[in-house]
Amino acid sequence: MVHAAAMAQGKKRPAVPPPDGGWGWVIVAGCFMVTVCTRAVTRCISIFFVEFQMHFGGDYSGTAWIHSLVDCTTMLCAPLGSFIGNRLSCRIAVILGGFLSSIGLVLSSFATSLEYLYLSLGVLTGIGFSLCYTPAIAMVGSYFCERKALAYGIAMSGSGIGTFILAPVVQLLIEHYSWRGALLILGGVVSNLCVCGALLRPITLKEEEEAHCPVPLDTDCGYRVKAQLVSTLEEPLAINNSKDSRCFKSMQEYRFLLMPDFLMLAVSFLFLASGCSLPFVYLVPYALDVGVSHHQAAFLMSILGVIDIVGNITFGWLVDRRCLKKYRNVCYMIAVGMEGLCCLFIPLLRTFALLVPFSVLYGYFDGAYVALIPVVTSDIVGTTNLSSALGIVYFLHAIPYLLSPPIGGWLVDTTGTYTATFFLSGFALISSSLVISIVTGIRHCRRTQKHKKNNKATDSKQDPCQGSRSDFYIASKNLAVHPTSLTTADHV
Repeated sequence: MVHAAAMAQGKKRPAVPPPDGGWGWVIVAGCFMVTVCTRAVTRCISIFFVEFQMHFGGDYSGTAWIHSLVDCTTMLCAPLGSFIGNRLSCRIAVILGGFLSSIGLVLSSFATSLEYLYLSLGVLTGIGFSLCYTPAIAMVGSYFCERKALAYGIAMSGSGIGTFILAPVVQLLIEHYSWRGALLILGGVVSNLCVCGALLRPITLKEEEEAHCPVPLDTDCGYRVKAQLVSTLEEPLAINNSKDSRCFKSMQEYRFLLMPDFLMLAVSFLFLASGCSLPFVYLVPYALDVGVSHHQAAFLMSILGVIDIVGNITFGWLVDRRCLKKYRNVCYMIAVGMEGLCCLFIPLLRTFALLVPFSVLYGYFDGAYVALIPVVTSDIVGTTNLSSALGIVYFLHAIPYLLSPPIGGWLVDTTGTYTATFFLSGFALISSSLVISIVTGIRHCRRTQKHKKNNKATDSKQDPCQGSRSDFYIASKNLAVHPTSLTTADHV
């Protein structure tokens, strides 16, 4: 049994530090395409909003459930994607997710009712997206350390680029082939997720054994994890009882849930998810309501998408600078807060010329904070636990994603305007920014107090070897000055 365990250990990939390049850029390209085929396609479902409403005769609230279910299922099943990625591999998770999401879109093209779309497009496609999204994002964090924010910025920019390209393309597909044909073609596009999954080559990170750091906190690279204690406990468990070993490993993977910083970050994500999806759902219907043409309304989504790319990459590059690396939370807080302010002003914008600046500003700050979510999470829990942590983070997005669009639609049906809906979005985003500012302030105070304690301890503590070294050097100096003293002593 021991020999078999040793053989299994020998077949494992050698542990290496994050390469910060090489095949890592292929991983970034694969994650880029995953975000195109998941998040961009999800955003473009809002273009089908009017088509679904006209064809099935539903109201705003009922039709909004389609987009809500896609987002909710994607985030609600994110821990499932993390589980499959951890237990099997990220490659298998993404390939399986690509197959399920493609089948869901193809089946949606044959929909006969809104309830049919709830199951095929909302649930089945959403589950497929969830199996792809979290494992692909976690793989980028495993391959990068020093340039992590830039790598995530490029990878997450697929959402913006995909929206910029797909928004007008989907509108043309609807005009030429109807919404059924457009969904069928999107199913073929999304099947490329299986190819993206094949590119995700697994990597085993070298974990630095530190006795006093069981869970990494405030580390730049995020992979410095206490591994010695876990390995020494897991080896006998693996030999004697593999079931107990798996349970122990699962407990180690989710121990970050007890960290106060992560809990406060989770509260911030709840507010964030409550507000960030509403503009993507209601921007096009709002533009049509104020007299903007269909093509111009779709072009607003395209502008938002391309500026989203600029926010992804530029914010990722800026945050990787040495002077800003310590202030990642502050950059994230500013991005979310500015996005909330943009939503508060949109009811005043009633022409295409005025809605363009909104798309520019909202798209930029949306891209900025989306690129920083994995980075901020990694700074708190470390790269080793990043996949599990992202599963929980995106799981927290599920319920707000499910409820906020229908609530927004109910507000539109009740008030007859979109003002209350965008106010709800703005206040939720600003609340998220305030929560993360509280977290940042608490962490800053904690670091300051810890630094003061360390300085006091250093000043008051005396090196026990200092006295003996001083006596030795004094004796050596005296010996050099009076070399005859030793000779005299020897004679005596």
